[in-house]
Amino acid sequence: EKQVFQLRAHMYQARSLFAADSSGLSDPFARVFFISQSQCTEVLNETLCPTWDQLLVFDNVELYGEAHEMRDDPPIIVIEIYDQDTVGKADFMGRTFAKPVVKMSDEQYCPPRFPPQLEYYQIYRGNATAGDLLAAFELLQIGPGGKSDLPPIDGPTDMDRGPILPVPLGIRPVLSRYRVEVTALEHPVSMWSIAWGRRASPRVLEGQEGAGRQGSACGGQTGKQAAASPKSQEIGSLFPDHHPSSASQDLPENELLHPPLNIRVVDCRAFGRYTLVGSHTVSSLRKFIYRPPDKKAQHWNMAG
Repeated sequence: EKQVFQLRAHMYQARSLFAADSSGLSDPFARVFFISQSQCTEVLNETLCPTWDQLLVFDNVELYGEAHEMRDDPPIIVIEIYDQDTVGKADFMGRTFAKPVVKMSDEQYCPPRFPPQLEYYQIYRGNATAGDLLAAFELLQIGPGGKSDLPPIDGPTDMDRGPILPVPLGIRPVLSRYRVEVTALEHPVSMWSIAWGRRASPRVLEGQEGAGRQGSACGGQTGKQAAASPKSQEIGSLFPDHHPSSASQDLPENELLHPPLNIRVVDCRAFGRYTLVGSHTVSSLRKFIYRPPDKKAQHWNMAG
């Protein structure tokens, strides 16, 4: 029998991707393959932890077989991650596989199976691991009533993104506003940065040809700190004000969904060029989280 479905691929985020560019970063996008159709997410520049927050909808997917077979053993979805180059074809970065949660037309769209929850899928590049994909997939049968019987896609909407649909409410993580602070500490040989919540970008090394920069990055955003003079060789002369840089960012309330912190060390050279010296990834940010005490609860404790 021919069964007609709609596939919804909720592509929220990837983390710890392969660095495909000489800068130590990538310009990643994901391509989702299902049966004879494929779609791509948007390209996010210079990040190893892209937050696409994008819903890809595959309409009129025709499958052949018994209804119970489709529900219990749906076809596999293939997701490939690429690095977009300004010249030439995109570079392959990794691949993963997923099975969608299937809803037949006579079933209710309700818990515990629906809406589907975001899951981590291991990305592989050959036999080596190459990051994780945070996504959810659902395959919805189109019954006699047509697509009007499908569950609605509940916002949010973002007019600035044009036709790109974000991951719907109920599937996307609940976000909270965090203030991200990056503190720089001097060392006679190298510069260290302690950062939480943003992706890291350039920082200085003494004794190199050019000036240096420090920054941190997380969740597709980058923070940078002013460059130090290449002539500054003494302890305490680099970033003499050493004030912590800060910014605000929305991150999931669930700590397990926090993206990692990527720190890069680069040597900045003339004409805006810089060379990657090294990089480091902090996979767990739990120990950096500070939650201010509840003043109301504190007041009641003091009153008691």
